[in-house]
Amino acid sequence: AWPSNNIENQRWPLAPSRVGNPQGLGGPGIATIQSPLAVGMFAGRWCSFTATPDLPHDQREEDGGSLVFDFPPFEAPMEILGAPTVRLRLAADRPVAMVAVRLSDIAENDEATRVTYGLLNLTHRAGHDHPQPLVPGQFEDVDITLNDIAQQFPAGHRLRISVSTSYWPVAWPAPVSPRLTIDTEASELTLPVRRGRASDDAVMLPQPPRGATPGPTTLLAPRDYAWNVIRDLAADRATLEVRKDEGRFRIEEADVAMGVSTVERYSHTGNRYESVRGETESRRSLAREGWAVSVHTRTVLSSDDEAFYLRAEMDGYEGDRRVHAHNIERRIERHLL
Repeated sequence: AWPSNNIENQRWPLAPSRVGNPQGLGGPGIATIQSPLAVGMFAGRWCSFTATPDLPHDQREEDGGSLVFDFPPFEAPMEILGAPTVRLRLAADRPVAMVAVRLSDIAENDEATRVTYGLLNLTHRAGHDHPQPLVPGQFEDVDITLNDIAQQFPAGHRLRISVSTSYWPVAWPAPVSPRLTIDTEASELTLPVRRGRASDDAVMLPQPPRGATPGPTTLLAPRDYAWNVIRDLAADRATLEVRKDEGRFRIEEADVAMGVSTVERYSHTGNRYESVRGETESRRSLAREGWAVSVHTRTVLSSDDEAFYLRAEMDGYEGDRRVHAHNIERRIERHLL
């Protein structure tokens, strides 16, 4: 059944830099956070295909720009099944702000592995239908739902809640760098804790996936995959470059050579929110003897505190001759984004 009747929603109150006892009281305290834009550079993809670079890297570098709340080490293994939620009593100094909340597994050697996370544009705190600006300085209770997860945490490990005001490039940041003030005594984490039972040994695991056998292909040019975080300290510029070049290969049954490559770049300079930029370049090609076509595209998204700016270019080629070109430019008002 779902939701499982074997789940206990445990309330863990927050206290300064730590998590209190379940069903207990949090610790009084006021904490503030104004994260650097670089928080999120090691987050992996929004939707991972489980290739190693797609997955989140060690979260300690991200935690340096976040508020963190640590559990004590677990004396016995603990399982969660479902969507953890975090309630924060917070105030912002800007009418538009976002909050990112991560839940990480901290190993005994302090390595931090992100388990799940949640994002919220705080102008949507009362729902997505009618977003409302924040009142700077006014405290409100805000609920952030993290992504559903099934996870076992070994004995000796601990959990960490990390809160940041940016998570770039997973999410486009607010128009201007916000500062959040959090009242820890009125904030808490709710975990869907799964109780173990004797029948767990009889749980049926899914069968291996089945699919059609792919047709034969011949690799004509090598693949090139890379996931690079580039920090130019002189210019104070950070760039995440994702290269996914499938090379060129021939589909033998159709006698067609195909090329597929994409490069994504996400960058910012210092904590200048107007410098945030996303750029994607893609190439697709098909060829047979005496015939070849290709399409090249380039899309750039940037913003300032009033609008997004989208520029896109597409060029189509037959052989080396360009036979089609299409360019667009758009200005899109932010409207509480």
